[in-house]
Amino acid sequence: MSLQNQEGQKVPQVSFRTRHNGEWENVATDELFKGKTVVVFSLPGAFTPTCSTTHLPRFNELAPAFFANGVDSILCVSVNDAFVMNEWAANQEAQNLVMIPDGNGEFTEGMGMLVDKSDLGFGKRSWRYSMLVKDGVVDKMFVEPQKPGDPFEVSDADTMLAYINPRAKKPDQIAIFTREGCQFCAKAKALLKELGYDYAEVALPNTNRSRVVGAITGKGTVPQIFVNGKHIGGLEELERWAKKAA
Repeated sequence: MSLQNQEGQKVPQVSFRTRHNGEWENVATDELFKGKTVVVFSLPGAFTPTCSTTHLPRFNELAPAFFANGVDSILCVSVNDAFVMNEWAANQEAQNLVMIPDGNGEFTEGMGMLVDKSDLGFGKRSWRYSMLVKDGVVDKMFVEPQKPGDPFEVSDADTMLAYINPRAKKPDQIAIFTREGCQFCAKAKALLKELGYDYAEVALPNTNRSRVVGAITGKGTVPQIFVNGKHIGGLEELERWAKKAA
């Protein structure tokens, strides 16, 4: 296997077969890259473990930071057909990404990243990499080392964002424990939305709820809010935190 770094080269001129609203649509390379600053990350396959749990979700999560630093769009490329890519997008957190099905592997081959994964029953697939493309020309590539298996060391979203702007502000990671019918939970979520924060809600069932909350937070009630790995507390603590963060 000999992978080719394409920095300084134009991206391959191909036509991608995509599907929108149940209709086939051809999307040319120029439509995606011409006159734009684009981040691309490519991976071995939709629905596969590393791709689904880490690679794609983190690019989607950091998308606002990329956009704030001059990136026009973020493309996820895989040697899969349009049906598979659309289903994967629906299954994943991918609202900030453009899913590109390179079903025949033409773009991937042109990038020098088409590899044989017949040992896994995959056939020809893409090696894992990411790149920054400016007006159709590759500015920077992060290509995973040529090791057995599926290494994931340098093509991640954080590495790419650090290359674009080492001081880029990343979106806060916020999670909130709630329960159905909790008015304080509703107020906490409304406050977070009012402040423009995106959050992940963990709705707990009545069974063992207090035990779960107590074990994790040392408290017995909800809501309980976490920001960037730090336990903020309940609604009152969130209100105080919001005033300091403002």
